Amino acid sequence: MSDPARAARLGRYAVAGLFFLNGYVIGNWAPKIPETAQRLAITESQIGIILFAFGLGAIVGLPLAGVYISRNGSRFLSLFGAFLSSFILLALSLVPSFETAIVVGFCFGLFLGGMDVAMNANAVSVEKALARPIMSSSHGCWSFGGLFGAATGGWLIVNIGPTGQAIWVTVAGLAIWTACFFTTIEDRGDEPEGSGRKFRLPRQALVYVVGFVALMAMVPEGSVLDWAALYLIQERGADIATSGLAFAAFSLSMAIMRFFGDGLRTRFGPVALLRLSAVVAGIGMFAAALAPQPWLVIISFCISGFGMANLVPIALSTAGNLPGLKQGVGLSIVTTLAYSGYIFVPTIIGFIAEHTGFVPVYIGLASLFVIVFLLANITRHAGGD
Repeated sequence: MSDPARAARLGRYAVAGLFFLNGYVIGNWAPKIPETAQRLAITESQIGIILFAFGLGAIVGLPLAGVYISRNGSRFLSLFGAFLSSFILLALSLVPSFETAIVVGFCFGLFLGGMDVAMNANAVSVEKALARPIMSSSHGCWSFGGLFGAATGGWLIVNIGPTGQAIWVTVAGLAIWTACFFTTIEDRGDEPEGSGRKFRLPRQALVYVVGFVALMAMVPEGSVLDWAALYLIQERGADIATSGLAFAAFSLSMAIMRFFGDGLRTRFGPVALLRLSAVVAGIGMFAAALAPQPWLVIISFCISGFGMANLVPIALSTAGNLPGLKQGVGLSIVTTLAYSGYIFVPTIIGFIAEHTGFVPVYIGLASLFVIVFLLANITRHAGGD
């Protein structure tokens, strides 16, 4: 496009569409897991292996994407990952064995991990082009995509069958991909063309501190996803239907708050918003640990979701704007650290909870937000404000 301002505005909607697509596919993946287990007659431990392959694929894809983006920009990889991810549930519907399901799980994590870094890098480029933040609302689109996918995925499986659901997701994904294809903003890599430099981990300590902050934000989020329902059932006497409301309320509050995050960040700045968010998240998580009734626990998780909503988006904007560091490399490192906590740490938390119960666990998770609060000043590098 000849008009850079118009291209940036359209690029803002395109990257929001990519975030929504990423979340929508992941949301549909959740009800696909038990259906696949039943069809292939595999055990819970074998499901765990498939999920581990997914996590491993994501961890492999995240840094590889950073290397590619630093040399070539984020547009191609964002769109390529979106295209491939649209077919992954269809592939899972057609696998004939447990072994091939492991391969598909790994590829799913690889595609989505690479796309995750790329679309976040593209959002940073849009922020720079528009000179205002859009990262939080982009993550809000991801949250709503995940909620919509999870809410409709099971219904689709029941009403049109597992393969029908996968075909629907593929068609919907390709439709979103097509809509985004022509307007996704073009950006350039930070590495000079033909430089031939080999990838090296940066020596700047700041990027690892930002990654640590993102990790401290993502561990509680993953723990609510994996363990909140069991906590309500085992220690607060909730029934199965009520237990599912904890993560639903938490996710909805995060999604809503992310659409206010960009405006709040513009008004108050990233440091002040991160500190306030950490306080709200910590209070909500601490209250969830001590609340005696299931509905109070659910409200507390909802409050914590309001606080957690903008922590990771601010950290990622910071990673893409750190001085003296390539955008793709910074984002890949921070994203890898953050999502490793999201994928792997909840397993450790489950082991701890088995011996101590969930109350000490959630009190400990609340304390992580104290660290986020104390390190908030590093987010002064976040751009687009």
